[in-house]
Amino acid sequence: MVFTILSKGEIPGTGTFKECSIIRELNGLIISRAPKLCNFVEWRGFTVVYKRYASLYFCMCNDEEDNELETLTIIHHYVETLDRYFGSVCELDLIFNFHKAYFILDEILLAGAMQETSKRKTLRLIAAQEDLVETAKMESSSLSKVIAQATK
Repeated sequence: MVFTILSKGEIPGTGTFKECSIIRELNGLIISRAPKLCNFVEWRGFTVVYKRYASLYFCMCNDEEDNELETLTIIHHYVETLDRYFGSVCELDLIFNFHKAYFILDEILLAGAMQETSKRKTLRLIAAQEDLVETAKMESSSLSKVIAQATK
C-alpha cells in the first residue's frame, strides 16, 4: 500500500481533488519503476526527482531550469537530518510527527532552494522551536489556572 505522508507546495489552478489525483498519478509512476532505473522521470513538462530510503520514497518536482543532481542532494540532506532528529527515521515517525518533519523541511528549504546546509544548525533551530512550544504550553496552562481561580 502506498500513501503520501508529507506534501508541500501547490500546483497553480488545481483544487484539492485535482492535487490528490496528481499525487496518486506520481505515486504510481514512481513505484512502478524498476530499482535500477535513474531517479529522474519526465512528467508533464517537469522533472520528478525521487530517491528511495528503505520503505520511504522522497520526491520533488523540478522545473526545466532546475538542477536534478542538486535536488537529489537536497533530498539526501533532508533524509539525513530526519535520521539525526528521529534516530533512523521510519514511516511511523513521519505519520505521528509530521509537523516536526515540516518544521525541518521549512528550515532547510525556502522557495524550493536550500537555505541551510548545516544539519547541526537545523536541529538546533528545531530544538529552539520545541522549547518555545513547551514554554507557550506552560504559560497557557498557568494562565488557564489563573483564569479558573479568578472566576471561582
